[in-house]
Amino acid sequence: MAQTNKLAAGSEFPTITLNALDGSSRTLGEPKEGATWQLVVIYRGRHCPMCTRYLNQLEGFKERLGEIGIDIVAASGDSSKQLEDHLTKLDVSFPLVYGLGEAQMKALGLYISVPRSEQETDHHFAEPGMFVINEQGTVQVVDISNNPFVRPDIETLVNGLTWIRNPDNHYSIRGTAPY
Repeated sequence: MAQTNKLAAGSEFPTITLNALDGSSRTLGEPKEGATWQLVVIYRGRHCPMCTRYLNQLEGFKERLGEIGIDIVAASGDSSKQLEDHLTKLDVSFPLVYGLGEAQMKALGLYISVPRSEQETDHHFAEPGMFVINEQGTVQVVDISNNPFVRPDIETLVNGLTWIRNPDNHYSIRGTAPY
């Protein structure tokens, strides 16, 4: 049976710094704009219409996430040119970074796909992943998929994160039992 490594809930999020189109860089998992947690969204790339739709839907929840101290960054393995092209279909105000390499995809425990054709894209790409990183730089919530059809419902995700962030609930990181 083939197995891959995954980034365990409760572990330290790896240091991955990627570039944005404006020339700035972002270190994934390091919140900005007064937030203490960060939602890191890994998407397949410009070639994926479901990713475009999901990112555009996520924009509608940015304010609610900000109210509970969570900012958003989205990353893909696309090139700067591919991200630039993708922006024509995106209506988001959260940071988008590009150039996620295969070694970084593996460090995050993501599924990696080979393009079905040259028309799809010109590089291996990560399948969807989502990581919520807390103020200690620890993976609080993780979700990965091996295809674009399985992703968390954003309303359910935001409601759950609101509940987790409420200190009265004392909700610890789940899925940490060793095996």
